[in-house]
Amino acid sequence: MADDNLSAFRAHLPDLSQPRFTTMKKQDAHEYAKAFIEDGNPPWLHGLWQHWRRLYQEPFKGITNDGRVRNDLFHLRDDGILISSIVAAANNLLSLLTPDQLSKTIFHIDAPEWRTWSNPEFLLSNKGIRLDEVSDSIRSAALNLLKETLSPEGYEKALGAMRINGFLGELVGAPQICGEFSYNVCFFGTPSEQQAWGFQWYGHHLCLNIFLYRSTIVVSPFFTGAEPNGIDDGPYKGTRILHEEERLGLELMRSLEGSVRDKVQVFKELKDPGMEHGRWNHDDQRHLCGAYRDNRVVPYEGVVVSSFSLEQQALVKAILNQFLLYLPQRARELRIEECERWFHETYFCWIGGYRDGDAFYYRIQSPVVIVEFDHHSGVFLTNKEPKRFHIHTLLRTPNGGDYGMALRKECEGIRQEWVWEGDKE
Repeated sequence: MADDNLSAFRAHLPDLSQPRFTTMKKQDAHEYAKAFIEDGNPPWLHGLWQHWRRLYQEPFKGITNDGRVRNDLFHLRDDGILISSIVAAANNLLSLLTPDQLSKTIFHIDAPEWRTWSNPEFLLSNKGIRLDEVSDSIRSAALNLLKETLSPEGYEKALGAMRINGFLGELVGAPQICGEFSYNVCFFGTPSEQQAWGFQWYGHHLCLNIFLYRSTIVVSPFFTGAEPNGIDDGPYKGTRILHEEERLGLELMRSLEGSVRDKVQVFKELKDPGMEHGRWNHDDQRHLCGAYRDNRVVPYEGVVVSSFSLEQQALVKAILNQFLLYLPQRARELRIEECERWFHETYFCWIGGYRDGDAFYYRIQSPVVIVEFDHHSGVFLTNKEPKRFHIHTLLRTPNGGDYGMALRKECEGIRQEWVWEGDKE
């Protein structure tokens, strides 16, 4: 029985007799991606992918607010992670793989393939193992690695994203393309308690890049999304994600005084006629720091957080806590403390309305973190305007912090092959 509180999306279910869905039903993930690459449909997404390929050729620099990388912002610290448990889980997974699987799954710690994650359902970068194509034992071992690495609540959030993706696949009759386990996993470096390494978990609406060195963990960049963002029927009924990020952002926006709120609201409409060319695109819509945007210049917008009241600053920290939920508790606390030290250069901006039912975008940005929240129009569902049941969120660590890059010069044993612009400045 459907839960009405989660069922607003059902007014926008697609007609599954359309060629798009009848074709998808017959394809697996590889056939689907091949048809996309060869036929170029949909053209807007194919064009974006071509642009991504050009961006990938650029040396890694990191996202900045003005084009200049600020060095020495990030240093190794004791995040309190249980690296031995994570390494044991990783080695258990790798021990189950065939030589052929291993050859496709382990990359050099500085391999540029770190940067080839993407969040659409199209399998554009087929690295590592795909969880819906392996044995139950391999899939269970991969899930255990994720469980050992993330916080308990972060692991549940990741599972929620995967389960909602499977629910979407059922809604549109394409479980081979949008499934609970339509995710790829690959490694960078060899799992070790003493040397740097990491792994990547990516697919539709869930992309996690995890860098590990002894007791230090970096989970950045990541993307988490959902269409719809809740399950109203079936075995996972009641699953919902990203609603806290939505609630807290709206509470913060509504708490601001009128003149401050007017400065925070940089555009009143989600696709505002005042937006400069390139500010909105069909796939990313309003968010700026998604797949392949590793070097983007994102100027500050809105109002500096240090000018907010203590209660409003507490809401900013609560939002950051939700975005940093994947991190184990101590690592998350230290990261929030780091963010708070930069509140004098942390900006909050907003696009869209803030009344009941309004869809919106917001961003919190500083030299050490960027988080974005965006309500989207339908991709599989038919809503032409953004609705609250389709959400994209992401986190970046600017100034070279993504993929743990800014920390690597402090890690013993790294023969750094992935040169980045921060090394030159």
